Amino acid sequence: MALMITDDCINCDVCEPECPNDAIFMGPEIYVIDPNKCTECVGHYNEPQCKQVCPVNCIPFNPEWKESKAELQAKYERLQEEARLKAAARQA
Repeated sequence: MALMITDDCINCDVCEPECPNDAIFMGPEIYVIDPNKCTECVGHYNEPQCKQVCPVNCIPFNPEWKESKAELQAKYERLQEEARLKAAARQA
């Protein structure tokens, strides 16, 4: 499952820099998590870092975006490959 940020978000800005996939960004009113980039930190950490630092506990699992650990790992690998290709293109 990807994670999501609820309306309880206080815009404290601590979650965004913790996301290794750059999946968290400021939305119109509160922070938002892009489920296409969220791997629950699989491939990076043992636990989602945003959930660990959130002072109001407003980052639950997104019930509309269910993924297995294997799917999250595959997403992590895809994102890493995309980042590698972008970096190589910038260097070329």
